[in-house]
Amino acid sequence: MNTNEFIQKPVKELFFHYLIPAICGTMVTSIYVLADTIIIGKRLGATALAALNIALPIYNIFFGFGLLFGVGGSVLMSIARGKGRHEEGNSFFSLSLLMNLATWLICMVICVLFMEDIAIMLGGTSETMPYIMEYIPYLIWGMGVFFFSSFLQTFIRNDGAPKLSMNGVIAGGVTNIILDYIFVYPLNMGMKGAALATVIGSSLTVLILCTHFFSPKNQLKFTLKNFSPVFLVRILSNGFPSFVIEIAAGFTIFVFNLQLLRYLGNTGVSVYGIISNTAIVVISLCKGIEQAAQPILSINHGAGLKNRIAKVQSLSIKTSLIICAVPVLLGLIVPNLFTYIFLTPSEEILTLAAPAVRIYFTGFLFLGVNMVFICYFQSVAKALHSLILCLLRGCILVVAFVYLLPPFLGSSGIWMAYPAAELATMIIGIILYKKDRSH
Repeated sequence: MNTNEFIQKPVKELFFHYLIPAICGTMVTSIYVLADTIIIGKRLGATALAALNIALPIYNIFFGFGLLFGVGGSVLMSIARGKGRHEEGNSFFSLSLLMNLATWLICMVICVLFMEDIAIMLGGTSETMPYIMEYIPYLIWGMGVFFFSSFLQTFIRNDGAPKLSMNGVIAGGVTNIILDYIFVYPLNMGMKGAALATVIGSSLTVLILCTHFFSPKNQLKFTLKNFSPVFLVRILSNGFPSFVIEIAAGFTIFVFNLQLLRYLGNTGVSVYGIISNTAIVVISLCKGIEQAAQPILSINHGAGLKNRIAKVQSLSIKTSLIICAVPVLLGLIVPNLFTYIFLTPSEEILTLAAPAVRIYFTGFLFLGVNMVFICYFQSVAKALHSLILCLLRGCILVVAFVYLLPPFLGSSGIWMAYPAAELATMIIGIILYKKDRSH
């Protein structure tokens, strides 16, 4: 799809042309984690599930770095194209690619040298450390595919090939599920089998995405011309909110795990494993809406078409509210449905999980709106506004509430921290958005 189509085709047609492939892609990405979670929970039990939940933030970090350079560079590339500056767009792509490669190599060295220290820092206990150390070495050695999976998806989608991006992720996800079952059940490879399946699935995704560069429709050209230090700063500042969103998911898991270990022990962490993995699916759906809207917003912003931007925002918010309402209703009506998906639960886990799910899931409605606002500010290169919302919902408010509420409300306060943080962020997001649109 060329630039003119982004600014001429009906907004609704464009949005839904991108929405289905984007949601399919982000959903299958979440399946990488879900397949591990379900198979490990059913096959290896609650302690192994707790170990997986403790290890998950490292996956968020690797995927987040790919988004830092992928989203940061692709948004700026799209804005440049909207202004007719195609050479400048290629410079953003090339510099983003080099920075992603360099960051991967630096992270590889650090993680290999301090692997066990990282596992302990994430919250590994004497019960969970054997499982964690069986899982994370394979993620660390295979981290490059996570860096480039998230990086390539964003650029290829912004280059007008959303279906290829979707197909690559689906192929990798299906491969991951099949290998997860084979490695963990018939081959009895335990945690390392689940990790290997994830790395192999992501590797296939990257290989398929790379075929875009041999397509006649490819407009991504590598160049060493016209590099500027200012470009690097702009890529980092614009991509940082996406990085924070991804890291925040891991950071939230990390902070919740510490508080749950203190109040409820490994059982609480196991219950949170159920909740956080369901949250991954909801966040993936919201990211799909983001990814559908972002190229349309960025190119139309570059072209100065404010009415089309307002239409995209309206569609995004309505779609988010409809999609997020489904897990909220299920959580309120049949909370233990999610527990049985991930575990063969004990009576203790069932008793603890039902109220936890009901409280925590209410936050998904506010999450959907927050992700739309974050995407808007990022797409129109107002990175500071986007970053403020990311930090509030993912770091500042969730940490404040998860430590402030439990002394008054007990363990219920831990579960309440998430919806409270999302609601407060949404109120601030509405204020920032109204101020921006009034200018």
